[in-house]
Amino acid sequence: MTMPAATPMEVADPHTETKADKPWLCIVWDDPVNLMSYVTYVFQMLFGMGRQEAHELMLKVHEEGRAVVSSGERDKVESDVKKLHKAGLWATMQQAE
Repeated sequence: MTMPAATPMEVADPHTETKADKPWLCIVWDDPVNLMSYVTYVFQMLFGMGRQEAHELMLKVHEEGRAVVSSGERDKVESDVKKLHKAGLWATMQQAE
């Protein structure tokens, strides 16, 4: 009786980063409703940013259409998205690539 030929098997390298290891990102999207000053204020209040940092991030949202405002564990980012929604901003989350 003959044995079937063995097929090569790919073994995962334990040193490579898996999708599960990558951080989650909280993304704020530009909208036609909120004033730029309000978005700056929300970033300051929710994320403890200084006025200049919050203003620069708001400009990035305005000019590029979106910006990452926080990152980390899924639970933390989900909480950030909910806070932004409560403040009236359009936010989503995705895992880093």
